[in-house]
Amino acid sequence: MTVLFRDFSGPRISPRGSVVCIGAFDGLHLGHRHLLAEARRFADAGNLDLVVVSFEPLPREFFGRANPPPRLIRARQKFRALRDAGADAVGLLRFNQALADTSAEAFITELLVQRLNAHRVMVGPDFFFGKSRRGNLDMLRDLGAVHGFEAQGVQPQIQQDERISSSLIRADLQTGRLTEAAQKLGHPYVIEGRVVRGKQLGRTLGYPTANIRLQGRKPALMGIYATWIHGVGNGPIAGVSSLGTRPTVNGREPLLEAHLFDFDGDLYGKHLQVEFVRKLRDEEKFDDLPALVHQMDRDAAQAREVLACRTLGECA
Repeated sequence: MTVLFRDFSGPRISPRGSVVCIGAFDGLHLGHRHLLAEARRFADAGNLDLVVVSFEPLPREFFGRANPPPRLIRARQKFRALRDAGADAVGLLRFNQALADTSAEAFITELLVQRLNAHRVMVGPDFFFGKSRRGNLDMLRDLGAVHGFEAQGVQPQIQQDERISSSLIRADLQTGRLTEAAQKLGHPYVIEGRVVRGKQLGRTLGYPTANIRLQGRKPALMGIYATWIHGVGNGPIAGVSSLGTRPTVNGREPLLEAHLFDFDGDLYGKHLQVEFVRKLRDEEKFDDLPALVHQMDRDAAQAREVLACRTLGECA
């Protein structure tokens, strides 16, 4: 069982010693997975625990509260992905002002040495930590020699002459390059969450939707998409999904609305995964509801065509 911990201080997590990976791990892309696989290999060889340390909220979100960067993956989804990647313990540390003010030296001695009993610390390129971002790989190596752990920087993964990064994946998603994003992630892009009750406007328009709130996180993509919806029955169900603020009905909060083709059932409370296949168009405001329904008919027909050709392997 993978242990989840949220606090910087506390009892020792790994009495037998650990290999520690630290990072944002937003999206768990192929670069992250390479780092985790290397760390798992060292942990197995030394009979050590693999401990992954990340943050919630992410430091960028904490310092940029007025305009936070888009998120690729939710905290729960990230924990499950790290668990499935072989982590024995996952730290989603509460990033607040106290943690932001923690010195790099205290981060090393109190967290890595005392709490995690680190034997090896592995980080990605350009990793900085501690107050004013004073900590780096050189400091980890210097203080590691004092405290008895090794520090290692893992080289980035390169794809088509570009370093795989969460920033590049966000750019791909924002510009509708879903295939390119999937290549960097190692799988199609998915947003998951629990279905909540909405105003049921879609049902009155002939397009009932499963609504998933983003819990205040800024999405990495917006618009209308052909999608596969997972979590209902034995296989994915084709659908068309909207992710946006619903300007025609004066919505404000971003909401993911998934319409499942040829499905009639109660989805409230179910945990669904919405897989984004192709962007159909940007969200727009229509003059009235009949104009909106006319466009929804066109979107649904286009999404069916896209997903049918993907299923048959006949897409251009």
